[in-house]
Amino acid sequence: MSQRDLDETGLATRRAVLGEAHVARAQAATTAFDAPFQDYITRGAWGGVWSRDTISHRERSMITIALLAALGHDEELAMHCRATARTGASADDICEALLHVAVYAGVPAANRAIKIAKAVFAELEDTARAADETNRGEE
Repeated sequence: MSQRDLDETGLATRRAVLGEAHVARAQAATTAFDAPFQDYITRGAWGGVWSRDTISHRERSMITIALLAALGHDEELAMHCRATARTGASADDICEALLHVAVYAGVPAANRAIKIAKAVFAELEDTARAADETNRGEE
């Protein structure tokens, strides 16, 4: 793939996984200082890795969440838990991934990650419930 193809594919994949609003916020906040980093993750992570067709976005979500949990990257972990709504990874999938974290990276890492995932999933449920109530009110 050309660099341009990686950029375009990466941006499309990033939007598909993280959502248009998240990507728009990241792009709007980009400065000259972090533009090279934003280009790198769009091209390398999203265009070069997440766009590969060898495994699904669901499977990549599970792997990513396990790695972020094991390494203690809480903010990124929460972001990728939110992304599961678009990748097809279920709460049960994430629970299984975090059980592996407990075995291979330690119970404290998994415990912290489970708390984060529970909070994110509760937030998503609250948002969905509020949207349902709004939609019912418009009928």
